Amino acid sequence: MRIFNFICGLLLLISCQEKKKPVDLNIATTPSTTPVLIKDAYNVGFLVMDGTFNTELTAPYDIFQHTRFRESIKPMNTFTVAQTKDIITTFEGLRLQPDYSFDDVPQIDILVVPSAEHHLDSDLKNKELIKWVQQTGTNATYVTSHCDGAFILAQAGLLDDVVSTTFPSDIGKMRNQFPHLDVRENVWFVHDGKVITSAGGARSFEAAMYLCDVLYGPEIANDLAGGLVLEYKLADYPHLIIDASE
Repeated sequence: MRIFNFICGLLLLISCQEKKKPVDLNIATTPSTTPVLIKDAYNVGFLVMDGTFNTELTAPYDIFQHTRFRESIKPMNTFTVAQTKDIITTFEGLRLQPDYSFDDVPQIDILVVPSAEHHLDSDLKNKELIKWVQQTGTNATYVTSHCDGAFILAQAGLLDDVVSTTFPSDIGKMRNQFPHLDVRENVWFVHDGKVITSAGGARSFEAAMYLCDVLYGPEIANDLAGGLVLEYKLADYPHLIIDASE
């Protein structure tokens, strides 16, 4: 009986030690940051950095990501990209792990540049950032910005030959900083060629829905809007379409 009790106690001790085995944090708690990309889909890259404003990122992201759940259309692969894969913190304090860095991001068909806190100053001096935006935007099918993301596009030379807009209170700053550009006010968004710029904020929803209208037609745009309890009524939006033929 003593031997039996000894063996039971030994097994119990071993069991407790197994339960206390430390967890391999690298395996158990570190998720993969690479999204699964659907074949034959638009690759939509959202540029993020410290100070990115939530709404200008999440509004178009929500609209575009929901294309995956609509039949008979070419869906969108939505992902974030930053200069590095280091965690970024938005202006409102949301911490995000970028899906890709400038070094490993796949080909982008639609570039989205949300506004960020320093798009009017230090971000414009970031040569690597501006070079990447210039190259990516040149090769993309569509380039979109929301709020002060237009300043980044302007610095990259992507607005030189198009009409654009930006956050209402920053219209004057943009005209002063880029006097050669045709910057319009009193509009929610402007579409010229392959570039769509919006006033940002909640108007980022309308600009994103409009691009879906361009790609898929108004019926799909309305369906996507309805999925987010929104309405898509282009005729009611102050907007400007210069040349949507490209």
